[in-house]
Amino acid sequence: MAKESLHWADQIAREVKERVENDDILKKVVKNGYIVYDEKTPSGKIHIGSGRGWIIHDAIAKAMRGIGLRARFVLSSDDLDPFDKMNADLPEEYEKYLGLPFRNIPSPVEGYKSFADYYFSECVEKFEEYGIEADIESTGDRYINGDFNKAIKKILDNADKVNAIYERFYGSHPDKLPFNPICEKCGKIGTTKAYEWDKEREVLKYKCEETLVEWARGCGHEGEISPYNGNGKFPWKVEWAAKWPTVGAIVEFAGKDHFTKGGSRSIAVAIADEILDFPPPYPSTRKATGKGYEFFTIGGRKMSTSKGKGIGFVEATKYAPAKILRYLLIATRPNAVIDFDPVNKNDLILLYDRFDKTERIYYGIDKVANEQEASKHKRVYELAHVGKIPEKMMPQVSFSLCGIIIQVALDVDKAIRLLQKMKHLPDKMSEDETNHVKERLKFAETWVNNFAPEQFRFKVQDKVDIKIAESHKGLVKHFIDYLKKNEIDEEALYEEFYNASRKHGIEPKDFFKTAYLILIGKEKGPRLAAFMASLGKEKIISLFEQAVQ
Repeated sequence: MAKESLHWADQIAREVKERVENDDILKKVVKNGYIVYDEKTPSGKIHIGSGRGWIIHDAIAKAMRGIGLRARFVLSSDDLDPFDKMNADLPEEYEKYLGLPFRNIPSPVEGYKSFADYYFSECVEKFEEYGIEADIESTGDRYINGDFNKAIKKILDNADKVNAIYERFYGSHPDKLPFNPICEKCGKIGTTKAYEWDKEREVLKYKCEETLVEWARGCGHEGEISPYNGNGKFPWKVEWAAKWPTVGAIVEFAGKDHFTKGGSRSIAVAIADEILDFPPPYPSTRKATGKGYEFFTIGGRKMSTSKGKGIGFVEATKYAPAKILRYLLIATRPNAVIDFDPVNKNDLILLYDRFDKTERIYYGIDKVANEQEASKHKRVYELAHVGKIPEKMMPQVSFSLCGIIIQVALDVDKAIRLLQKMKHLPDKMSEDETNHVKERLKFAETWVNNFAPEQFRFKVQDKVDIKIAESHKGLVKHFIDYLKKNEIDEEALYEEFYNASRKHGIEPKDFFKTAYLILIGKEKGPRLAAFMASLGKEKIISLFEQAVQ
């Protein structure tokens, strides 16, 4: 990696290195390594928007290691958070668990330790496919192991200062202490209110209130408890601040909604600075929140885990391969909105084309006059690639052509032979090369059968039962003669479409419509020259002859 790389991950890595070198507290923190941190509440299906954050953090950690820093990405499951909303995937019986910590609720699917373990694990199990290298941990385990004990005492000893920060931002503060105990009687954490902190005995007095929240009912129990070793947790905004010194976080982004003025990041930054005396992680400073990453929307719609909207991180690979989604996220700056819709649009074809261009530039097959532009593509490819980068480029067949070929051949192995006959693939390929092509063909087949716009779907006709305009019959006969005399060459055929159409006084677009009607019974279809090459001239001649009889 060139030191002067302008890729956003490399720029961040250099900025973080400089920040640490100029901060005495951070110099001590990084003796245990540079931690790029992220967290997620496992409240249900986790959408691809969260995946954007994970890939951003993974790329930053890789870029930091690229400049010699001992960096790692750590992802934590916020499994001690309360279950506060039923999601669309759950049976009604789960309503009885509202208010309990996610780690203490049974999994909706057998084979997992808890509700939290199921929803978090199904994402983590996809990390290898996405090329994400992360150390996985549990926030609940950190509480239970006592990692938060120091921060808990500091925050509770300074509860008045925490409330003053809330009041500064919101004009009022919560009517309770900044800690939520787990009720000793009913086990709920979402319904408890801590109202007195005994500094000497280090115990909290609390009540499990029946009507504290609308989404769960407390049992009414009142008692006192030590806040340490997993007996409860901070509210989210306070917890965020407490995590940073507890885990030694140096970098942590989040979605831009958290970074709005007066939002959760603002509160966390103020608590970290003023009470915990810890420099908030990049992109924040002690006095500024910085900017979060933009949304990843699907067809212009923002995604919501609890409402079941959008595409989940796990199911996203049904619509696009993980490595292609990773490329999209690596190639796009975090502060740029991504709107991607793989269903009934040609977004996926365009994304594949972008990926293929970057790959060709990386291997020096496509030359770019601008050295800086070439360098950018190469760095994107390095950070986006999943696994070891091969020494030579794998065979490349455009995704749109794969979509055509698989509908003509109706079988992956036959499709490969057809591509070889068309000279789009070499006659001899290694096992890795063959598997690489098969992977794209199989995905093209899935896309065509389930998600592609109507214009990309077709069935080649066996019998032509349409009548074409008399004025077009001469042109169709011209192509019958042309195909009988010439082997199909895509570029030559493309030129012939325009030359012959003009000679016959017909607009090329009108001839295309006629050709599609003859071949697939529709007025529109895939790029005609490539499509005809895939069909073979015997099939085309047969159908064209039927049309002019």
